[in-house]
Amino acid sequence: MSRTHRSDRLFVVLNYVFLCLTFLIVLYPLVYIISASVSDPVYVNQGTMWLFPRGLTFEGYQRVFQNPEIWTGYRNTILYTVGGTCINLLFTIPGAYALSRKDLRGRGPMMGLIVFTMFFGGGLIPTFLLVSGLGMLNTVWALLIPNAVSVYNLIICRTFFQTNIPHELQESAEIDGCSNTGLFIKIVLPLSAPIIAVMALYYGVTHWNSYFNAIIYLKDRSLYPLQLILREILVQNQMNDTMLMTGDDMEAMAKQARIADMIKYAVMIVSSLPVIAVYPFMQRYFMKGVLIGSVKG
Repeated sequence: MSRTHRSDRLFVVLNYVFLCLTFLIVLYPLVYIISASVSDPVYVNQGTMWLFPRGLTFEGYQRVFQNPEIWTGYRNTILYTVGGTCINLLFTIPGAYALSRKDLRGRGPMMGLIVFTMFFGGGLIPTFLLVSGLGMLNTVWALLIPNAVSVYNLIICRTFFQTNIPHELQESAEIDGCSNTGLFIKIVLPLSAPIIAVMALYYGVTHWNSYFNAIIYLKDRSLYPLQLILREILVQNQMNDTMLMTGDDMEAMAKQARIADMIKYAVMIVSSLPVIAVYPFMQRYFMKGVLIGSVKG
């Protein structure tokens, strides 16, 4: 009996050790980037700064935020993230609920057509021509409408409704004289808070990190999202470092490389900090959504 208890305790200890090591492995890159963003690049490049900051400096952040386009990018990205997520939820949640209803005629063929688009798409050029033909080129709508629904997220929502909203609940609501719209708004939506939070997180992170569509569809710099502006800052510093310096100006080249290194780590923190701050509050919903999609999808 005592041997069994001893083996159980050993198993628990090993589990904690493994989890602690995994936590440190996952946490270290984040701590390193934060420390590198406020450290002198000389210590970072030499490898002497491996955990805590050395040669504390905030010059990288100062140079990033001195650029007025950063604040414009923040404003645009918040607009795209909030507005785009609302549009995504407005189309995804009702569509998934409708496809989860057994009494929807043609549900199978419609779902087949939707899933077909996951594997076969028109491509970049036809999509660009469509966006241009609809008059959305170089507008906010070019970043919001073409990606209004994700088929993967639609399937997750449909699975949630099928497995968590009993059909008997729908029947009892119909007996009480509740319409389909009333059923969806008054009963289904209040019971769907977890999946709505998951979808908001999925779509929100996608909008926050997106920059490719902005490269394709936007020409006006006042509409650029934050990620595109930060990308330009990094590319510009790399070009200045490698192309605009001459062999006779080694001191200026070294200074430019030092500034580029500081900006590089500062940009990583500036672009990811809002998502990192929001994620802990959404984590439990996020895990539930992953479980729904993987186990019951």
